[in-house]
Amino acid sequence: MQFKKNYHHGDLRQALIDTAIELIAERGMSDWSLREVARRIGVSHTAPYRHFADREALLAAVAEKGFQEMSNYLLQTLEKIPNEHSQRLQSIGVAYVQYAIAHPCEYEVMFRYSQKDKRRYPALSEAATTAFMVLVNVIVEGQKAGAFRAENPKGLAWVAWSLVHGLAMLLVDGQLQVPENSTVETLASFTTQMLTEGLQADR
Repeated sequence: MQFKKNYHHGDLRQALIDTAIELIAERGMSDWSLREVARRIGVSHTAPYRHFADREALLAAVAEKGFQEMSNYLLQTLEKIPNEHSQRLQSIGVAYVQYAIAHPCEYEVMFRYSQKDKRRYPALSEAATTAFMVLVNVIVEGQKAGAFRAENPKGLAWVAWSLVHGLAMLLVDGQLQVPENSTVETLASFTTQMLTEGLQADR
């Protein structure tokens, strides 16, 4: 059993996270157990407890992984965009929606997993904050250049996040269908264009 063999090299934790994502895709967030995760990997039913105290802790790790990957994806998107602030804001809005569509299981856990005690999962809280600050920093940069309204940047970021998060959730849940002869990217681009125009400073 390969995962048993590699356990001491640190591979089991990642295997547990990846397998949890597989089970979420198949059954949703609640219809599985740590014992089942262990069985699917091929390790003893007690092995997961070396990394996670319970199923909630494993879900927190899935959410943390999602926020980390989203942050990286947003930052990689920004690297490709020239220093035009409205375009940078619009581009990470589109990237946000693209990430959600490409990783619906992680996205569901990130925003539907009830993380009531931030002190219990500080790494998750930090990862979520880091992702949000990517957006805040883009707005701050635009404000310094006079491109965006001179208001509380976190407040503007909440507005921007609410819009793209709402669009992403509607698409992931199937409540909103992409029109014929269109794409997710086109729909997200139009939506985020409306957003950026609303945040622009008065000229």
